[in-house]
Amino acid sequence: MTMGWLPYAAWFFGGAFLTNAVPHVVSGVMGRPFQSPFAKPHGVGLSSSTVNVLWGCFNLAVGYVLLCRVGNFDLRSTADVLAAGLGILLTGVLTARMFGRLHGGNNPENPRVR
Repeated sequence: MTMGWLPYAAWFFGGAFLTNAVPHVVSGVMGRPFQSPFAKPHGVGLSSSTVNVLWGCFNLAVGYVLLCRVGNFDLRSTADVLAAGLGILLTGVLTARMFGRLHGGNNPENPRVR
């Protein structure tokens, strides 16, 4: 019995973890606080820039393992890239909506309205 779909699931989540790393690492290296799972309330309160760099690097490491160490991910394979790309797209849209609610990005005409 083969599990041909397992690498695709890993690559999907690898893309998701890599996408989640971006706002945390960028905010952290800019010295800005940002939401993280360690804040109170979880995902809404702000964590320090150091916590965000650490959390972002953890996400990068998990994304690397899922993309590069599970199966044989090939950038020239449409199916492989599509699996990771869907993880990137879905996570990007979901986090844009979530963080947009907190930072005014969902209402660009009046960014302070939540």
